[in-house]
Amino acid sequence: MNKPVDERWRRALVLGLGASGEAAARLLQSRGAAVQVLDGAATGAITERSAALAGPGIRVVTGARSLPRDPFDVAVVSPGIPSTDPWVGELDARGIPVISELELGWRHCSSRILAITGSNGKSTLVKLCTEALAAAGLCAEAGANYGIPLSALALLTPAPDWIVAEVSSFQLERIARFNPNVGVLLNLNPNHLDRHGTLEAYTAAKARLFENMGEANTAIVPVDAPERIRAAIPGLARVSTFGTAANAGFRYRDGFVTESASGRTISVQGTAFDNDILGLTAAAGVAAVAACGLPPAGVAAVAAAFRKLPHRMETVAVVRGVTFVDDSKATSLAAMAAGLQMAPGPVRLIAGGLLKESNLEWIKKVLVKKARGVYIIGKYSQVMALAWQDVCPCCVCGELKEAVQRAWKEAREGEVVLLSPGCSSFDQFKSFEDRGNQFKQIVGSLIKGEAS
Repeated sequence: MNKPVDERWRRALVLGLGASGEAAARLLQSRGAAVQVLDGAATGAITERSAALAGPGIRVVTGARSLPRDPFDVAVVSPGIPSTDPWVGELDARGIPVISELELGWRHCSSRILAITGSNGKSTLVKLCTEALAAAGLCAEAGANYGIPLSALALLTPAPDWIVAEVSSFQLERIARFNPNVGVLLNLNPNHLDRHGTLEAYTAAKARLFENMGEANTAIVPVDAPERIRAAIPGLARVSTFGTAANAGFRYRDGFVTESASGRTISVQGTAFDNDILGLTAAAGVAAVAACGLPPAGVAAVAAAFRKLPHRMETVAVVRGVTFVDDSKATSLAAMAAGLQMAPGPVRLIAGGLLKESNLEWIKKVLVKKARGVYIIGKYSQVMALAWQDVCPCCVCGELKEAVQRAWKEAREGEVVLLSPGCSSFDQFKSFEDRGNQFKQIVGSLIKGEAS
C-alpha cells in the first residue's frame, strides 16, 4: 500500500530514546532528515543507546530540560510521552506537527498492515495472526507495540507482505492518517486510566484505529462493541463482528468458530483457545485472516500447534498436585479476571503492584467464585486488601517471595497458585517480564526444597 511521504521533512525532532525513539530517528535519518533526539533521562541504558545512535544526521541530547528553539518540520513522540506532556504542549503551541512513531512508520511502510488493539490479549492475537499468515506462504512480521517498532519494520528490504501490528492507545493518541488495511479491536475494558483519565477518553483513543478507513479497509469489532466504537467507523468501511452471540459474524461456541455468512466451522477443540476467554481471540483471528483474503480454515492448524507467549497463563510447574502459573502480563484488572477464569482449578492469587484504575469492586464477583485467597504485593497492597477482604481471605505480603511461599503453604491439591497481578510492575520490578522471571525463580527454589 503506497502512501505519500512528507519529503519536506528536513528537520525532525524525536522525543524519547526508547526503542521507538531510536527506530524513528533511524528512519527519519534514512529519508534525509536532520534529526535531534531528546530524552529527559540520563540513565545507563539511555546513555548506551545515545552513544550507539548519535552520528551523521542524528544529534542526541540526554538529561534534557527544555526543547530546542529550532524550526522543526515535524516532531515524533514515543508512546510513553502523553499528549498532556509540557513538551508536547509547547510543540503544539509553536505549530509544529506532532505525530506518533506508529504514524511515522506507517507513512513509510509499503507492507499491508493488520493492526490489532484491545485492553488485553493483543499479543496472543498478533502471534496467532502472524503465524496463520506465514502458514499460508506469506511473509509476515509482527511488531509495533509487540516488539519491533513499525519504523524499524519500514526499513526492511524486501518489505514483508503483511505486518501484524499490536497497537496501544498511547500510540493512537497522535495519529493523523494512520489507516491499516485491516483493524481489529479485540476487547475494551478499563485500562490505563492513570493516563487517559476516564473510560470515555480511553475508548475514544482506541476508536481512532478506525477513523481513517474507507471502502478498501475492514474493521473487526466485538459484536457488542459500544456505540462510541461503532460511530468511529466510517460508513464506507467493511465491518466484521465476532463474539459468542448468535448474531456475531464469527461466533465462538464450545470449541468451534463458525463464520455465519458461509456456515464454515473451524475447530479449536483441545487447543489453548478451547475456552470462553481465548475462544473470542480465536474468533477474532479467524475474522482477521478472512479479511486478509485467506481461507480461515488455516487458523485451526496454527491454533493446534500454538505455543503461548511467556508470562501469559504459562504453566511453570506442578508440585504435589498444585499448579504454578505465571500470568505476569496481566497488568489490568480485566486481564486478572481473564486469568482467574482460565485457571483450571481454585486459585491462590498473587496480585498487586501499581494500580492503573480505581474501581476495584467489579472484579469481586470473579474473586468470590475462583479465589481461595489473595496474596498481595506492592505499593497498593492495603488498598486492594481493604477492597476485597469481604469476599475472600486477603494477605498483605509486601514482597513476591513471601507471597509465593504463603500461597504454597496454604495451597491444596488441585489448586492453582496464579501470579496475575492486575497491576503494572514498576514499583518493585523492571518490567512484567522481570516480575514473571522472578516468580519462576522462586518457584524453582520451592521445587528444589521439596526434592531435598
